[in-house]
Amino acid sequence: MAIVGAMGALALATRAGVAIVERRYPPQGQAIPVNGATINLVDIGPRDGQRPPLLLIHGASSNLEAMRRPLGDLLAQRHRVLLVDRPGHGWSPRERSEDSTPAAQARMLDEALARAGIGPVILVVHSWSGALGLRMALDFPERVAGLVMLAPVAYPWRGGVGQYNAAVTTPVVGPLLAHTITLPLGLALMASGARGVFAPQQMPDDFVDRTATPLLLRPQEFIANARDLVTLKQSVTEQAARYSEIRVPVTIVAGDADTTVSTAIHSRPLAQAISQTRLIVLPGLGHMVQNAVPDLVASEVERLVAAVAPAEAATP
Repeated sequence: MAIVGAMGALALATRAGVAIVERRYPPQGQAIPVNGATINLVDIGPRDGQRPPLLLIHGASSNLEAMRRPLGDLLAQRHRVLLVDRPGHGWSPRERSEDSTPAAQARMLDEALARAGIGPVILVVHSWSGALGLRMALDFPERVAGLVMLAPVAYPWRGGVGQYNAAVTTPVVGPLLAHTITLPLGLALMASGARGVFAPQQMPDDFVDRTATPLLLRPQEFIANARDLVTLKQSVTEQAARYSEIRVPVTIVAGDADTTVSTAIHSRPLAQAISQTRLIVLPGLGHMVQNAVPDLVASEVERLVAAVAPAEAATP
């Protein structure tokens, strides 16, 4: 009875905590209904109608705010920038647990862009969304004008993605964990976990709050994120053989000190697989490329824009 009572109290605390978190980080942008989800899209920067917009897509355990500052705001000084919460993350709820794969999410994002009247885009993708960007280029080549990939996941790796993620995706046990201990435990551990992803660079003191990261601890989003991670290895195993089909220009920026997504396993082989690839590996750089070297990333985006639309990019 004591255990049942404790779990009930944790469930009530989680419900109250979710309400507080959602008031602290309310939705922004427009909600676009698609098959299986509603996509939250934020649209910033000038619209010149000549160059493709830039679509920035966040990785795992985050939302669009992780790509907005500093990189999105920097790029929006000269370009139209689109930021999305991936299906299941931030303010983009998804309906089906099986829609955790890059293939499913590529379909949803393509549909959302079509519904919003947006044509080809240049993708700027980080980490987990490396696999998503590649899948969009494979399945919807008319949608993707170019790819800028930051510490991307592209290939299978040894090991798993953490025992807690596996536990959260199991029937009965997973929802029980997500609706009781995940939020209070996550609030206690979130800052230290984020610092580990930044290493060896230092995490900005306000990063967790500024990027609305606590939204991740809501039960449905936490389960969705765990499912994304648990199914990712099989997804990249299935799609990796097709990478040579990609014909758009690709730029990869990664670090040799990244312990979250190994540059040797992912970025270097990917650069060999796709013919039009520019690979930049920076010494001492960790996983959070867009935060550590935003000016360099912005310059590489400008370079790729010039390659895709040279006449327009050359216009003052």
